[in-house]
Amino acid sequence: MTKAEIYKKVLREYSREKDNSDRLFQKRIYDIYSIIPDIKNIDDEIMKTNIAFAKAALRTKKKGDIEQIKQKNRELYEKKNKLLEQYGINDDFLYDMYKCRKCMDTGYVGNQECSCLKKRLIEAAYDMSNIKDVLKTENFDNFDISLYSDEIDPSTGKSPRDKIDSILRTALDFVKNFDEDFTNLFLYGKSGLGKTFLCNCIAKDILDKGKSVLYLSAAQLFKMLEKNTFKNDFDDFDDMFNLIFDSDLLIIDDLGTEFQTSFTASEFFNIINLRFIKKKSVVISTNLSPEDIADKYSDRVVSRFYGNYDFLQFLGDDIRILKLTKG
Repeated sequence: MTKAEIYKKVLREYSREKDNSDRLFQKRIYDIYSIIPDIKNIDDEIMKTNIAFAKAALRTKKKGDIEQIKQKNRELYEKKNKLLEQYGINDDFLYDMYKCRKCMDTGYVGNQECSCLKKRLIEAAYDMSNIKDVLKTENFDNFDISLYSDEIDPSTGKSPRDKIDSILRTALDFVKNFDEDFTNLFLYGKSGLGKTFLCNCIAKDILDKGKSVLYLSAAQLFKMLEKNTFKNDFDDFDDMFNLIFDSDLLIIDDLGTEFQTSFTASEFFNIINLRFIKKKSVVISTNLSPEDIADKYSDRVVSRFYGNYDFLQFLGDDIRILKLTKG
């Protein structure tokens, strides 16, 4: 399923949900009218003032006429609210049937996508890739620091356990301060040390904060860019392009395993650069060393990494093997 198809599917879901919510809303309104007939009279008056306001705005430049109508409208709403309060009826009773009060289950606030729509689009992508199932087990609660050796590594003067303890604290701070601090993480070290596991931990906690997360392997990202560029479905490409740039967090796993072309290398820089400009965080994991990164990627990309990412080095032995022996 393409991104455009996902988008259409989600909007159809919104349409069904809004129809159901609107029916419940109308039923609540009629229930209120039966209990408090004066509310219906006030609503009828509000509708008349709204029509009068629209006509006045089109036909006259007299600010006094328009302000008089607006003042009457405000008085009617105040009268309505006071009457509702007397009967113990609040906004929750009127609107709690809507899943999202900001957009009233339309997916849009004005002509802008609501945050709930962006989040649902990301969740739809997760559902397709089964990442949600992975996050049930690969999360901070299940991160086992005891799997890392406490023997000192001569090259760093620290043990793998000391390093992972520091990395975990940095990752938890990243999640905790996600709304306030713009930070990017670069996880590196040899295969099997828990980098992907930690990416999943971060993804789950950011999703739990109500944020949007797009998780792609480097191979998926580069293939996606190339595939969508050389076909005529430009709307589909634009949708995915926007998703890559607009998600609150982009996670790129296994950087260095992708097949690069001159085009995808240029687009990769655009992703890193424009997300930096928009202050949208990125988490990258790779088996490459910093020296390998410098050799493989352009100076522009490397300068973005070293100037704007916290480099976190993983040490130790293959965790997957240790889990097998420990089990």
